[in-house]
Amino acid sequence: MNKRYKLWEVGRQLTATAQGKQKADLVIKNGTLVNVFTGEILPNTDVAVAFGRIALVGDAARTIGEKTRIVDAQGMYLVPGFIDGHLHVESSMMTVGEYAKSTIPHGTSSIFMDPHEIVNVAGLDGMTAMMKDGALTPLRVFTTIPSCVPASPGLENTGSIITSQDIQNTLNWEGVVGLGEMMNYIGILSGDPQTCEKVEKTLEAAKTVTGHFPLMDSGTELNAYIAAGISCCHESTSAREALAKMRLGMYAMIREGSAWDDLPEVIKAITEHEIDTRLAVLVSDDLHADTLIKRGHMDYIIRLAVSKGVRPVTAIQMATLNTACCFGMERDIGSISPGRYADINILSDLSQVRVEKVIINGELVAEKGSLTMPIGGYVYPETLKTTVKISRKFLPDDFNVKAPPGIEAVKVRVIGVHDSNVLTTEMVEILSVRNGNVELISEKDICKVAVINRHKPEGGMSIGFVHGFGLIKGAVASTYAHDAHNLIVLGTSDSDMAFAVNTLVECSGGMTAVEGEKVQALLKMPIAGLMSDLSVQEVASRLSKLSDAWADLGSPLASPFMTMSLLSLIVIPEIRLTDKGIVNVYNNSFTTLFPE
Repeated sequence: MNKRYKLWEVGRQLTATAQGKQKADLVIKNGTLVNVFTGEILPNTDVAVAFGRIALVGDAARTIGEKTRIVDAQGMYLVPGFIDGHLHVESSMMTVGEYAKSTIPHGTSSIFMDPHEIVNVAGLDGMTAMMKDGALTPLRVFTTIPSCVPASPGLENTGSIITSQDIQNTLNWEGVVGLGEMMNYIGILSGDPQTCEKVEKTLEAAKTVTGHFPLMDSGTELNAYIAAGISCCHESTSAREALAKMRLGMYAMIREGSAWDDLPEVIKAITEHEIDTRLAVLVSDDLHADTLIKRGHMDYIIRLAVSKGVRPVTAIQMATLNTACCFGMERDIGSISPGRYADINILSDLSQVRVEKVIINGELVAEKGSLTMPIGGYVYPETLKTTVKISRKFLPDDFNVKAPPGIEAVKVRVIGVHDSNVLTTEMVEILSVRNGNVELISEKDICKVAVINRHKPEGGMSIGFVHGFGLIKGAVASTYAHDAHNLIVLGTSDSDMAFAVNTLVECSGGMTAVEGEKVQALLKMPIAGLMSDLSVQEVASRLSKLSDAWADLGSPLASPFMTMSLLSLIVIPEIRLTDKGIVNVYNNSFTTLFPE
């Protein structure tokens, strides 16, 4: 890979190259430029590149020398490299290196990752490993230091704690560009000193604070949250929410991922209102390996936005320049213009976002959907492969739910889930009692769910009930469970639930589906219990088998494992389950399994 020069290191050389006094390393000729500054489409445009940066946009004849590489882009569109402004690489179940391999051919040149999944498990050692992994790829991997580890102190057990001092110490690391999503909006609104200090230290360092505001309030609370210095939010699920944020100067990150189908609704903030779109950004948040293979990455999200009525140039702005501006990095990335890094996609079709060539840092890194150079090779430390610390074997009786004495039926709180939607609903159902234990009623589509602390040998667990997964048999389990990533198991059979848990403990983490105490599908994820060390194709194949197993067990959901992993995400309403109990998110406190 070419060295990544800072602009101050090569500014004089770029100036000389633009005037023809020095010759370009690369010239792209005769392209149709998509100018994300003015929204214009400009034909017959050349781009001259030196030292991995753009020296000239226009007529590059004077910059061509004997050693200059020429790329003829006649009949093609030149667009900036795509940028994903908010994602968790761990959600792909792959390493950063494999993530780069699977996204670069789709035109992605930069990502802003929030590694709070691995940091919840392994602390800053996990973040450091992922950053080192990314540094061995052409992909520009920018990092936001996780802000909420744990997400809600006192309500769950995590494998690590990140303090405001940790944040201050890491803000000057190369590649750290801001603070990860501030999920503790309650702490911000209440003025909690520790929470606010994390934001203040980031602002003092002149870096971006990314947000997470899932409330539908568009008045006092939203104003108060933004006033703290938080720049963006990816949690809008309606056009109204996104529009309210943009009107208050906040970047609205419009999300489309494996389990988030938010874009078709949220994009109406753009298509149904005559507004300036500079504060609209397209992001993925969470994408599985199989989704990346089937649909693509930012190219798919841009294409989807166009299909919903967004002008192609505007959609591209929302995945390039707007994102760069959100992080104050428009001097380096997000456009095809002098001084910027030469991250350029060559498209054969603009509205279909058909990527033919991908250039990053002035090098051709992918062509016609395939990489043109080997990348990756980072080996994760062994210490990150021993993070499932449970020391005992689980038995079926561990999953009994004892009812209050002397009754034959009981009211229970149930977590209601919805397909392709992050929100849950608090429900109350009547279940029967047999031999003192609460019994499941299959006709009500209710099964058991348990969350087990995997960060300590002694464990500790809580059990609840969930509606909406459609399971009619078996059990499923995962060590990927937002945000503490304890071991979560869901099932209709206590013996199958115990078997699923023990299976994951034995293989140091992963995801599995079982029936009759037999493994139907298994993806081992030994790296922090979150990521596989397999290739994207192998991970996708195992995820496909897991999806088939879910369907065989009765679930109709589009992304059931991701939906299950969110059952313990206690920063999004309404109720969730952690290893410590059932949490009412609105009250940020525990509630009872049996309503009074």
